[in-house]
Amino acid sequence: MITIGLIREGKIPADARVALTPAQCKWIRTHHPHITVKVQQSATRCFKDAEYVAAGVTVTEDMHDCDILLGIKEVPIDLLIPNKTYLFFSHTKKLQPYNQKLLQAIIEKNITLIDYECLEHEDGARIIGFGFFAGIVGAHNGMMAYGNRTGAFKLVRVNSNNSFQHLMHTYFGLKIPPIKIAVTGSGRVAHGVLEIMNLLGIHEVEPEDYLAKKYVYPVYVHLKGSDLYEHKVTGKYSRSDFHDHPEQYNCTFKQYTAVTDILMNGIYWEQKIDRLFDLEAIQSPQFNIQTIADITDDMGGSVPCNLGDSTIAEPVYGVDKNTFEKTLPYLPTSVDVMAVGNLPNELPKDASRYFGEQLIKHVFTDLFSDKPSRLIHHATIVKAGKLNDGYAYMQAYAEGK
Repeated sequence: MITIGLIREGKIPADARVALTPAQCKWIRTHHPHITVKVQQSATRCFKDAEYVAAGVTVTEDMHDCDILLGIKEVPIDLLIPNKTYLFFSHTKKLQPYNQKLLQAIIEKNITLIDYECLEHEDGARIIGFGFFAGIVGAHNGMMAYGNRTGAFKLVRVNSNNSFQHLMHTYFGLKIPPIKIAVTGSGRVAHGVLEIMNLLGIHEVEPEDYLAKKYVYPVYVHLKGSDLYEHKVTGKYSRSDFHDHPEQYNCTFKQYTAVTDILMNGIYWEQKIDRLFDLEAIQSPQFNIQTIADITDDMGGSVPCNLGDSTIAEPVYGVDKNTFEKTLPYLPTSVDVMAVGNLPNELPKDASRYFGEQLIKHVFTDLFSDKPSRLIHHATIVKAGKLNDGYAYMQAYAEGK
């Protein structure tokens, strides 16, 4: 028998999402009788404790007898149980300084850490995540911010609706002015953004037309890697070469800043990748972008005027075009930035159902197999208190250097 524990989210502010819904726990009990699921008591989870009890799941405070513990966000250090296997988004693989002590504690407590972010197909494509709903909520918030800035239309807050289906109904009859929207990225985040573009009746156009033409209706351009990056010498783009040597590529997005009203950013970024534009570019009179939804949310990353997280309660802040300092949103001298780190938490039930489906479908077989699994091995950053194969580059980070 294997016992899974769904832990309570301990990071503040509390996240309402969960790795498995009550219905999914019930399905596991029926189809995998060798797996027991326990749920830690929580007053903030989007599914109530009583719903899990009704599904035949044990709800308890003590998780010490569980073999595998499933969370969503980073687990606070003081809540880590030694010698356990954890699955959650640790946000350590990029050597994030704010989670360095977390990784050190995981090693010290002899824990095995399997990071959802590192669960990948053999070609490097992510298997599981909340990206689609991050794209949904981020695109909605970006459009809402632009409407608030210009007064051209009004959108309600996402969390005033209890489901994506209800949110869609708020778009009926909404008239969007003839604006231009740039959508970057090709993963789940971008797919979520495109869903909102289509629901709002915004037309897709080709990059060359987007740059050259004026329209009497709203349009968007979808910019993928091949549209955004070119080799510094050859001027060409190779996906595999770009991922191996991103420092050898320039970003070509600068040409879009003069004609774009809203930027919906969904691209992956790391230190060696050229930014979409330089911070100083927002000072230029030719910089037309008024609203930026930085859905991938890397502070100072691909969007250099991302000055840090905003919150679900206050999702938008301004960045002064001259001083680059954070301001109130919607000021004439600012660019508005939406940079919420836990966007899917605005639609927690929909996001949790989607996440749990992917977890059961693509991960559970390998996770509970007696045979070695490439998938699980690759996603295991720490194994029994030691950095796993493929993560030796984190050694100095793990040692506090």
